[in-house]
Formats: sequence, structure tokens, C-alpha cells
Amino acid sequence: MGTIPPSANDLELMRFALTEAAEAARENEIPVGAIVVDGSGRVLGTGRNTRIASADPTGHAEINAIREAAVERGDRVLDDCTLVVTLEPCVMCAGTILAARIGRVVFGAWDEKAGAAGSIYDLLRDGRLPHAVPEVVSGVCAEESAALLRDFFLTRRES
Repeated sequence: MGTIPPSANDLELMRFALTEAAEAARENEIPVGAIVVDGSGRVLGTGRNTRIASADPTGHAEINAIREAAVERGDRVLDDCTLVVTLEPCVMCAGTILAARIGRVVFGAWDEKAGAAGSIYDLLRDGRLPHAVPEVVSGVCAEESAALLRDFFLTRRES
């Protein structure tokens, strides 16, 4: 499977997602940020991890952004949308992306422990699924995304 190069817009959107991730870190949450935009580039939803503050295991950045986008759109189907997230989606988030029929996913850092968009699993591009699989663009601002996570966990270990 070939690599799809990011567009200039992907970089701009990832910078926005990185600000969400940094805000999560300031709130003592794992620094992952996400944004959902429609086909015209309008922001429909933003999210950051809220698992600790909300005591909700589903409080991942992607889930929060997708929920907000679906409410904004008034529809559970987001097929013309792009999800941009700083960390490769996990199995739960990949399932939600597929359920929402998101057409495009852009992510930053690979998740070698729980990734479901190509590292451990590749649910997003599994051709056996009943719906169209999204386009996946990986590694956008990967080092910046990974550095936020590394610094966060390093600080926690030192405490």
C-alpha cells in the first residue's frame, strides 16, 4: 500500500490538532488532539483526550471530535469529512471512524502499542468491511506529535 503525501491543508489542520493535544497535557490528560472538517474545510468538531477528567474510558480525542461533528452536522454520517488526529487511532476509535463513515483520516505519530491504522492493526483499510474505507495519510507532524507524548510521560515518571 503506497503512502499518500500530506497536503498543505493537512499540515495546517495538524497544527490545530497539536494545540488541542497541548491543551490536554496542560489539563493532565494524555496529549492527543483531533479535529473534524467537512469537505469545504469548515471545522465541525474538535477534541482532546478527556478520559481522566470525565472518568470515561471512551474520552479519546477522536471520539470527542467525532461526537461534536455529528451534533454540528445533525447526522451520524460524516463521509465528506476529514479527521485529523495527532496519534494513530486505536481499535475503538477506528471503529468509530468507520461507523461515522469518515472519508479521510490524517494522523501524526504511529502508536506501536495500540494503533489500528497500520501499525498493529489496519482496520481503517480492511477491504472486507461493508462500507468504503477512508483514505489514510500518516506521519503528518509525526515528530511533534510524538514529542508531546514523550515529554508528557517523562514528566509523569519524574513526579
